[in-house]
Amino acid sequence: MRQTYAGAESFPPVARAYKEVSQVARESGLLRKAPWFYAIVGAAIALGFGGAVTGLILLGDSWFQLLIAASLGILFTQVAFLAHEAAHRVILKTGPANDWLARVLAGFGVGMSYSWWDSKHSRHHANPNKVGKDPDIQVDTISFLEEDAAEARGFRRMITRRQGWLFFPLLTLEGLNLHYLGVKHLVSKQPIKGRWIELALIATRFALYLTPIFLLLPLGMAFAFLGVQLAVFGVYMGAAFAPNHKGMPVIAPNAKIDFFSKQVRTSRNISGGWWATWLLGGLNYQVEHHLFPSMARPHLSKAREIVRTQCDALNVPYTETTLWRSYAIVIDYLNRVGLAARDPFDCPISAQYRRG
Repeated sequence: MRQTYAGAESFPPVARAYKEVSQVARESGLLRKAPWFYAIVGAAIALGFGGAVTGLILLGDSWFQLLIAASLGILFTQVAFLAHEAAHRVILKTGPANDWLARVLAGFGVGMSYSWWDSKHSRHHANPNKVGKDPDIQVDTISFLEEDAAEARGFRRMITRRQGWLFFPLLTLEGLNLHYLGVKHLVSKQPIKGRWIELALIATRFALYLTPIFLLLPLGMAFAFLGVQLAVFGVYMGAAFAPNHKGMPVIAPNAKIDFFSKQVRTSRNISGGWWATWLLGGLNYQVEHHLFPSMARPHLSKAREIVRTQCDALNVPYTETTLWRSYAIVIDYLNRVGLAARDPFDCPISAQYRRG
């Protein structure tokens, strides 16, 4: 059995839907900037870093330092949320200013390549969950499509068979993977705008970050500190981005679908209100973020009401669920995809007879 994909016949065209919701959002003032909000968020994150640095110095040779490491993993993820919004030109007034802010936050603040992430994320926004177009569903360690799972070999095949259950444990390595992929991109031979600036920002960041850790802590504790920080960062990043599209309809490579249907039907919102917005950096309003990628975080909840009203009027499915339910959906979806990597003759009934 082959995985089937949604096409134009699955998503009936919705004429003028996006134009209408855009007009209402603009007239409601939801496309304006929110400088004070981001100033407060930035100040809160800076205060958090100040507390973490103070704790690192005062605790000294203590395994309680691992709590500081975990807090840094959370803080770096919050910086990544801001870099994401700056890349979408949400925070500052002009595009170039936002680009510079995103580059600094990503490189110096998080240790990731802005150019690598921006290229990948822009392609995702243009074609979410579309086969051959969305890089977020291309195979890495995890297979998001059945044909990719069926082609897995060796150690990756072993992982793919149980990839749903292994997804969150594997996210503990995602922080290290994000650093690696960014640097790999920057040292490649392809032309990259701002290559040396990004490399300088990343190198400076790691020098300023790693030096005090290895000076203040015993060697074993220093490596444990880094391990915890990277693990928390990777799990938090993955847990924030994974619920958005995984398990939603996958679009066939040649399907031509209108913008409104494509963005709404492939995205999933997370309920919870203000706490989910803070926890997920606004990604809980994934439908609205995909329709209005340059909309400031505090306006997304109001845009949700506009979009839901339009979806109800046009009978377009609007998906929203709890955070925990979304994780269950992701795990179930990845496990179902992973079945393609299993031996087709290894069925549960025959396995039961063999055990008997």
